[in-house]
Amino acid sequence: MELGWLLWGTAVLLLLHVLMELSPAVNFALRIGFYCVLCLVSSALAAAACLLVNGGRTVKNMRIIRAFVRTFKYFFGLRFEVKGLENFKVEGPAIIVSNHQSILDMMGLMEVLPDNCVQVGKKELMYMGSVGLIIYLGGVIFINRKSTSSAKMVMSDVAKTMVAENVKVWVYPEGTRNCTGDLLPFKKGAFHLAIQAQVPVIPVVYSSFTTFYNPKTKLFTSGKIKVEILPPIETKGLTSDDVTDLTDRCFSTMKETLFRLSGRPS
Repeated sequence: MELGWLLWGTAVLLLLHVLMELSPAVNFALRIGFYCVLCLVSSALAAAACLLVNGGRTVKNMRIIRAFVRTFKYFFGLRFEVKGLENFKVEGPAIIVSNHQSILDMMGLMEVLPDNCVQVGKKELMYMGSVGLIIYLGGVIFINRKSTSSAKMVMSDVAKTMVAENVKVWVYPEGTRNCTGDLLPFKKGAFHLAIQAQVPVIPVVYSSFTTFYNPKTKLFTSGKIKVEILPPIETKGLTSDDVTDLTDRCFSTMKETLFRLSGRPS
């Protein structure tokens, strides 16, 4: 009986392997499915660890979450080449902005995430089972993207909390995932926040995933991701009149860096 199950299991694994080799669509579906399962299982385990160690919702839990997520790259054959980590070593709080490409961004985020740093995310993330729970326990700040007044109110509270608790806040200024190898126009919320709190903006750029990950073509293989943390951009003395200029400067710098890291002409 046990031999029979072993033979059937081996046959199924061999069949899946052959299908993955022959069909990019099957390979993509299986890899994404495994990634989702890995996220759910790891989130449940990390949530238990966070509750045992820190007792509840706190940015300190990000250290535990980071340790779990940093193992994911080994399952998918991803390598990170990081430059500029010293630029995170600014005294006091800061706004960190980065490009947002896919569901795989979480791996890139946790690869370089500094201590005492929380993210801003959409409210819907709270309802994703164990993933929503671990995001909540990690101190992620939720905003309702459908309510402009609510988002502005949250951002105002974020500015006060950031200064009072001396934390850094990570924002994706594109506002949504963009796996085109380029940048979408930046929303100004993060830059309003930086100027309101008079804290520096630290741009972080990840090279394009398109060489190894593309949902449209069902591509998902191993690959290398280059990450560059750029020097902080000071906002002391700037006012709300400078938000557009600050946004444009950051966008131009990050786009140029994205193309350089991805081997694309400017």
